[in-house]
Amino acid sequence: MAEISAAQVKELREKTGVGMMDCKKALAECQGNVDHAVDYLRKKGLAKAAQRESRIAAEGIVASYIHGDGRIGVLLEVNCETDFVSRGQDFREFVQNVALQIASMNPRYIKREDVPEEIIRYEKEVAKELARNEGKPEKVLDGIAEGRVKKYLKEICLLEQDYFRDPQYTMEHLLGELVAKLGEKISIRRFTRYQVGEGIEKKSQDFAAEVMQEINKKSS
Repeated sequence: MAEISAAQVKELREKTGVGMMDCKKALAECQGNVDHAVDYLRKKGLAKAAQRESRIAAEGIVASYIHGDGRIGVLLEVNCETDFVSRGQDFREFVQNVALQIASMNPRYIKREDVPEEIIRYEKEVAKELARNEGKPEKVLDGIAEGRVKKYLKEICLLEQDYFRDPQYTMEHLLGELVAKLGEKISIRRFTRYQVGEGIEKKSQDFAAEVMQEINKKSS
């Protein structure tokens, strides 16, 4: 049997989002060949994913997080299949980490499929025009725009974001690991993030005018 290194396990994990133990097993089955192990996991994982997708995940919890200074708050619903899993430490720690991710990274959507098509079209046009103004050749504008929109989607979609505690992993990787570990369909259903003053047009005033106003108050 081929000796499996930690570097191989890490590489396979990054390519597939599958848990470390499953990656190690796949590499052992494939004599340490990472590419073959990717195919092995896809064939095995797709079958499992299809079975899980047909299940109903109606259990779970609604969690909340309030940042220390009280200026940011998050409400979040994460679903699983059984009440037993919803009460488990692994599930609840994951939910709390998701809430912290939302508070710190401010995503607008859960996954890129949730982003309205008109927003994507608009961002592509903006990115294309920006590249044109930067003097880029017309023939490369579409490619540049695609790359910039991909980066934009990674910023606004929760599952695309890098995990704030460890940027080498995405939130989708963390979710995939939990699903593999618990053996249940788990889904982040919805969230709302609140920030004090968000959406309110704050009145700004020239500093000199503010000083004069204060002087006038004192002299009157």
